[in-house]
Amino acid sequence: MNMIATTLHLREQAMQAADDAAHAAGVTIRDLHEMDELIDAGELFDETWEVHGESLVHSNLARALTHAGNFYAGAFAGDRLLGAVVGFLGMRGERPHLHSHVLAVRQSEERRGVGFALKQYQRAWALSRGLSEVYWTFDPLVRRNAFFNLSKLGAEIVEYHVNFYGAMSDGMNAGDESDRVLIRWRTDSERAVEASEGFNTGPDVDRLRREGAAVLLGLNGDGTPALGGFDAPVLLCRVPDSIVDTRRSDPALGAAWREALRVSMGRVLSEGYAATAMSRTGWYVLEREDSRI
Repeated sequence: MNMIATTLHLREQAMQAADDAAHAAGVTIRDLHEMDELIDAGELFDETWEVHGESLVHSNLARALTHAGNFYAGAFAGDRLLGAVVGFLGMRGERPHLHSHVLAVRQSEERRGVGFALKQYQRAWALSRGLSEVYWTFDPLVRRNAFFNLSKLGAEIVEYHVNFYGAMSDGMNAGDESDRVLIRWRTDSERAVEASEGFNTGPDVDRLRREGAAVLLGLNGDGTPALGGFDAPVLLCRVPDSIVDTRRSDPALGAAWREALRVSMGRVLSEGYAATAMSRTGWYVLEREDSRI
């Protein structure tokens, strides 16, 4: 199959996967342009992230982004906005990509697959414009987001950034430093295709341990982090069940997990590893380039 045929096939596959995901979630997804829609989406972002005061994506900025041709999409059930996602063009070296800034789904609708449908629409949008990579950041301590990004979407973590946004005052992040990891989603990769069709189920951590994977960061019986070894091709890194709850109930323990992940995952990402999967039980899988599973 030649390059043009491969590209067309991928675009068609992505569009079909996006349509299937939207149908499964019971939503219609489309680009947002009108001011009332942009205002609604901005309010949804602020509600989801518990922002009070300065908006995450002000409607004036949203208007400028969409007018310039950037990505802003919403998921609707009838006329009701259930979720939204916004992104903009970025560059890494000489390669353009889509940077996905923020996604939100109404709390009452989180389990119906709206977020997955929005990301599949985003993948199709990017591929239709010749963008084979989408990047975004997230807090690596938030376990459910890690599972969604790596195992549900087929993306990978490639960089760790300490206190990326500086001090944050929203309800999700207040009282903690804003460490973030950078996600790379290769929209044309086999992993992304398989994930878009529902074939990613997460890693078998027990099998990986039998095959020699080392525990980079584990969990003590009292819930505190336990640093382990750094010298295996495949490393496993545990995160707590809910860092948001931990930060609220025991800020010192939340800070200990932040520091532990920073010196473990942060170190190995800078040495050529990438986090390629997250288990449902809270284990990251990190692999060197020459030992990908």
